[in-house]
This record gives sequence, structure tokens and C-alpha cells, in this order.
Amino acid sequence: MRRHLPTILLLLVLLGLLALALTFMVSAWRGSTAHMSVHGWIALSLGVFFSVLVGCGLMALMFYSSRRGYDDRASGSEPPPGDS
Repeated sequence: MRRHLPTILLLLVLLGLLALALTFMVSAWRGSTAHMSVHGWIALSLGVFFSVLVGCGLMALMFYSSRRGYDDRASGSEPPPGDS
């Protein structure tokens, strides 16, 4: 139990912060009197969609680059193949 105490405390703090953020979000949503047109919703949806698409694409490129060895050091720490 003592070994898991820091993890449990961290989880409780993070859940508390999440509850606080959700409470603030709900109160701000209910207090708002702004209205958005159909064009605004379309623009918001497209913006979110393309932001997620670009983020996923960049993460995929990062993993591809890492797996293919493009992120290895460019220094001459290893001798080229064939040199003894």
C-alpha cells in the first residue's frame, strides 16, 4: 500500500483538477448568451477536424522516422560497414 501511495495521490489530484475544469466549463456554458450560426459551427468543426488530422499525421511521421532510424545520431560514432 505504501508503495502505491504517490500514484494514488497523483490520481486524486488529477481527478480533482478534472472536476474543477468540468465545473468551470459547465458554469461558463450556462452563463453564455452567445449564439453561433450554422456557418460558425461548420467552421469550428472543420478547424477541429483538420487540427486533429495534422496532429495525427505529425505523430505518425514521428513514429515512422523513429522506426526507420532517421532519428539516429549523425556523428561518426559507429564505423561504416566494411571498415575494419
